Amino acid sequence: MSNKQLATFAGGCFWCMVKPFDQWDGVHDVVSGYTGGHIDNPSYQQVKTGNSGHYEAVQITFDAEKITYQEILALYWPQIDPTDAEGQFHDRGPQYRTAIFYHNDSQKRDAEASKQALETSGRFESTIVTEILPATDFYPAEDYHQKYYKTHEKAYLADREKSGRDHFIKKTWDV
Repeated sequence: MSNKQLATFAGGCFWCMVKPFDQWDGVHDVVSGYTGGHIDNPSYQQVKTGNSGHYEAVQITFDAEKITYQEILALYWPQIDPTDAEGQFHDRGPQYRTAIFYHNDSQKRDAEASKQALETSGRFESTIVTEILPATDFYPAEDYHQKYYKTHEKAYLADREKSGRDHFIKKTWDV
């Protein structure tokens, strides 16, 4: 990759946040993990309690000459309910909140501009609560969480259906 960059997003359960990014030219890797908490190298068991301060998140490695950060932001927003401060869909708790973690000033400006555009679009009546935060240490999740949509396809599809995520996306985002 000639212009390797990172993008980090929290959007509820990280299982559902990999596939939307994993399929694009220029995206090298999408890793499920944990960020934003107060425990070094946390386990899933620690994060799922909601007490570690971590978000379930994905970290995307991409080639900015093939896909821009703005394009990745445009892929992010339609994966979430940006008005829900308590989690996402059937996943409740602070570990399932939404956030954009910027890695540099340019990403911060782009993230803020995309959030402002969404706020003024009229798409949502409620306030956009997705936070824009500086990136901190990112800890990859355990191996069985990686590429879950590929390695546990039936369970992944059942969880998505049960969660209400796909219904919300179709109704709200026309995707």
